[in-house]
Amino acid sequence: MQSQCLSRPSPAPSRPGPLSSFVRFVVCGGGVGLLSSAAVPMLAAAMPWAVANALVTVAGTLLCTELHALFTFGTGRRPDWRRHLQSSGSAFAAYLATTAAMFALYAVQPSPGMVWEQTVYLTASGLAGVGRFLVLRLFVFAERNERVDRATHSETLLPGEPSLRLVPETDTGRRQVAPTQPVLITAAA
Repeated sequence: MQSQCLSRPSPAPSRPGPLSSFVRFVVCGGGVGLLSSAAVPMLAAAMPWAVANALVTVAGTLLCTELHALFTFGTGRRPDWRRHLQSSGSAFAAYLATTAAMFALYAVQPSPGMVWEQTVYLTASGLAGVGRFLVLRLFVFAERNERVDRATHSETLLPGEPSLRLVPETDTGRRQVAPTQPVLITAAA
């Protein structure tokens, strides 16, 4: 007699850890940044530089948000418009931080050398990037336990069928099924 193999559903893809996500964040952001830096001068040949920079910045931010959702943070789905707007907001905040750092440099030293400019800009960019990574990981693409509103969600149960719900286990992070109603357990004689 041949044993029959029962097909088990494949487990949900696991989300990458913080270090892996950060490396992916740097690779995606850096890659899109390099592509953007090549695209702006090419577009600027056909239109004003400010317009070319704005178009490439918007396209790069949209592309990065898609990559961060699917690859960096492993959400398993494309981002919705809310996540696109939140990600754009974090990019704008990073832009403001680097701009403020450069204004501060010029306030302290009216004519800094190129080494100081690069040092301040790259330091501010690095810190803004870490801040943006944290915002995206902890808020924009965070795994949320969305609660189902019981008033709008109705379950059809057969008579005698227990109502079950998922309960997070604190030790392992796995989920277990627990009854929502008391269950009578009888011992076999």
